[in-house]
Amino acid sequence: MMSPLNEEEQRCLLTLARQAIASALRDAELDLTAIAAALPSRRLATAGAAFVSLHKQERLRGCVGFIASLKPLYQTVVEAARAAAFHDQRFSPLRPDEFPEVEIEVSVLSPFFTIAPENVQPGEHGLMVTLGSYRGLLLPQVAREHGWTRERFLEETCAKAGLERDAWKHGARLEAFTAIVFSEATLAAHHSAPEKK
Repeated sequence: MMSPLNEEEQRCLLTLARQAIASALRDAELDLTAIAAALPSRRLATAGAAFVSLHKQERLRGCVGFIASLKPLYQTVVEAARAAAFHDQRFSPLRPDEFPEVEIEVSVLSPFFTIAPENVQPGEHGLMVTLGSYRGLLLPQVAREHGWTRERFLEETCAKAGLERDAWKHGARLEAFTAIVFSEATLAAHHSAPEKK
């Protein structure tokens, strides 16, 4: 299990994701050298896999990530944020007028591990299904948000891969992972909550 990122690290990655999209909308570059020098911890400079999800009015507006990355985690988040905003083929590129309405969520992924279907825990595990050239991935929070059973989660991941829904029973490779998931909304809620004595 991964050790969770602290609030300062989470806030840094969310800020970088927003800056990455804002600079792309202005057709400007980010100064990655300056960013690297100002990181709150070395952990954000180590290689890491991550996804960035964009939501507008509580509906998905883009989600792209990297399941393995040799780049520093902060750089992975920058690239995933831009890809989610402008290169998710399910959506039109994000427009400047939409940007203020977008809420950003970051998922930092653990290493992947092979898993048997009966050991998949919806809500705890993310899942990747592979068969031949087909591959599909769903993040842990997707099953949690939809209240899916284990079987439904397996079926939906197969469907995401473009496979038959029962491909997990017929030779598809299953890999699981966990994720540290945080968003601008969760950090804002955390700050507005009363202090516990």
